[in-house]
Amino acid sequence: MRTPERAGPSPSRGRLFVGTSGFSYPAWSPLFYPAGTRGEGLLREYAGRLSAVELNNTFYRHPTMPRVHAWLDAVPADFRFTVKAQKGGGIRAIRADPHATVSWLTAPYRWFGERLGSVLYRVPKELPRDDAALAALLETWPAEMPLTVEFQHPSWWDDAVHQLLRDHDAVLCATDLDEAPFPVDLRLTGRLLYLRLRRHAYSSTDLDAWSARLEPFLADGRDAFVFFRHDETGESALRAEQLGAMNRPALGEAPGHEETRRGEAPGLGMRR
Repeated sequence: MRTPERAGPSPSRGRLFVGTSGFSYPAWSPLFYPAGTRGEGLLREYAGRLSAVELNNTFYRHPTMPRVHAWLDAVPADFRFTVKAQKGGGIRAIRADPHATVSWLTAPYRWFGERLGSVLYRVPKELPRDDAALAALLETWPAEMPLTVEFQHPSWWDDAVHQLLRDHDAVLCATDLDEAPFPVDLRLTGRLLYLRLRRHAYSSTDLDAWSARLEPFLADGRDAFVFFRHDETGESALRAEQLGAMNRPALGEAPGHEETRRGEAPGLGMRR
């Protein structure tokens, strides 16, 4: 594991934002949601127990402004959304001239304001490494909008690619998969850490190990976003809640948390 280098005075502790990929799953009742929870009540119940969500439906279509405002109204001020970049626009932005696509792709994500934890930009498996295309995308991406990149083709896993992300303060997504023989390496390329826990099952021992791996980054003042996969029953949401409970101060449960919920939480914009 590559831990962050410390320079100067100790920073304030980073925050752990933990959740699942999506929330709109009535089938999670009654294991996670109270029996009968439906519609707008799902997100309210979810946000009462978890601190972030990785939106799935934005991968297939842009959200409307009323939909985004409804999401924002349903959660406390310190809750964070990460948004999967729309699939078609994302592919066009890296296969062709990003100047023609990025402004369209990112326009609705601005409606989240400071509740936007990051945009998750997934580079599909059929697109192997192309440093020039990645550089063009990173140079075009809005500097004020936090960006996380998930590479699915193994050719991208290279120190030169990681350095290119660092040069633009973009975050490398770490993805833990069932088919991987060992837990994924954590490499810090931007101001925060982004981890997707995609295995079908995580034991309490596994969660203890992940909590220990996240601790050096949080202690160094880095925020961390961790998302479990969607399942059919809500077990993944319980595991997310369990991981969050292992580091309650980083979730904002230290004294003053309720005041933060009632006021405006600090933004998560990334500086370049």
